[in-house]
Amino acid sequence: MPGAAKGRSYVGRRVRQAFQLINMDYSEFRQRGKEMVDYIANYLENIDQRQVYPDVEPGYLRPLIPASAPEEPETFEEIIKDVERVIMPGVTHWHHPHFFAYFPTASSFPALLADMLSGAIGCIGFSWATSPACTELETVMLDWLGKMIKLPDQFLAGNDGEGGGVIQGSASDATLMALLAARTKVIRRLQVENPNLEEAEVMGKLVAYSSEQAHCSVERAALIGGVKMKMIPSDEKFAARGEALRKAVEEDKAAGLIPFYFCATLGTTPSCAFDKLMELGPICNAENLWMHIDAAYAGSAFICPEFRYLLDGVEFADSFNFNPHKWLLVNFDCSAMWVKKRTDIIGAFRMEPLYLQHNHQESGLITDYRHWQIPLGRRFRSLKMWFVFRMYGVKGLQEYIRKHVRLAHEFENLVLQDTRFEICAEVILGLVCFRLKGSNALNEQLLKRINNARKIHLVPCNLGDKFVLRFAVCARTVESSHIHFAWKNITDIATELLQENKK
Repeated sequence: MPGAAKGRSYVGRRVRQAFQLINMDYSEFRQRGKEMVDYIANYLENIDQRQVYPDVEPGYLRPLIPASAPEEPETFEEIIKDVERVIMPGVTHWHHPHFFAYFPTASSFPALLADMLSGAIGCIGFSWATSPACTELETVMLDWLGKMIKLPDQFLAGNDGEGGGVIQGSASDATLMALLAARTKVIRRLQVENPNLEEAEVMGKLVAYSSEQAHCSVERAALIGGVKMKMIPSDEKFAARGEALRKAVEEDKAAGLIPFYFCATLGTTPSCAFDKLMELGPICNAENLWMHIDAAYAGSAFICPEFRYLLDGVEFADSFNFNPHKWLLVNFDCSAMWVKKRTDIIGAFRMEPLYLQHNHQESGLITDYRHWQIPLGRRFRSLKMWFVFRMYGVKGLQEYIRKHVRLAHEFENLVLQDTRFEICAEVILGLVCFRLKGSNALNEQLLKRINNARKIHLVPCNLGDKFVLRFAVCARTVESSHIHFAWKNITDIATELLQENKK
């Protein structure tokens, strides 16, 4: 039957086309890969022509795409068109030079290229055996980075050190890992001292500490870990001090509780304040508290000698963490964590099912990073560090940090020249906290109007009883002209708002 034959021929062509599409060959991958690189380059080169903050409502995306996945394959051309039609209208452009919210999220061309290679290799490097290069490069890169910020040698793996570094997904992961390791360590120590002691009895008495200015992930770590968390008050500069910690520890010990963990912050999220490590560290050591340092944002600045003093006191810590994916041009995710004694963290999480064992695990010569984290699988993230460190060099990275700090002080000076505004916290790195002199309601209105205009993007914080606007220098491409554009936008809106309030 001619009609049936014609139908079978059509179906056959569609099947062959589908097979070819599903199995993109090397030639087409080269073509599409170049097209994607061009798209990314054009996006980043012209990002300032886009609106920094999307003008969409919740649920905008669902009506723009089908309710179910397509039965037949679609072309790359169709998909890339839908990126502009569906995705880009709902993107907050974190790398826009008018994005001044939160803290920076790092990105650079070397890191993007390394991520492509990581995806192509596609290893799941949970042990040395699953990809020796993935494991060994990570160990070396964490040593490189530790030396760049002049960490004490105890934190480095070296050839035979007791410490070492690991890439976590985020500072939240690092804080949680440190707390869980500290919990296990204190329980085991107390059970050695008293073999009849039940774990549940200890757990009910454990108490951890952090500053009231600490990131909310610290409280979440305690929630996940099933322990009490006490937030100690900060001083007039929003820093945690030794005396406040000492008082809290003494009160809790007198109440029969067991203090075991303190999380210090260097560069708090609200104001970039720095807890006083030289006061807090000796107390932690004397009281047998595991001291973890969260420097998620500020840690990158420690590669600059003029900012290294902010890390003084790290020698008292048991673990330390910061995020190269915030400010060191290594795109998300890449959170660097170091411990003084790797056995503390490995001992808390080590499990050896037969299907994960390999010939070298008891040799003492290798690291199996599955024991250093919550998940099992892990990507080849150290490639990003290797590419960035080599293509920028330490000097290039230092200049990048210094430029952001200079721009922050430039914005600070603009604020100080306008008597209607006030600076609310000391400007040390790339964050400026400021507000209109007046009520919190006035500043809430100011922020709402700034963000509704969608020319720049800011977020707030609370400092004491004040509602404060945060101005963080974020984009890799930000320049002085963008700082002045932002300030003009802010002052124009403030002028309009103040005039309305006078009526």
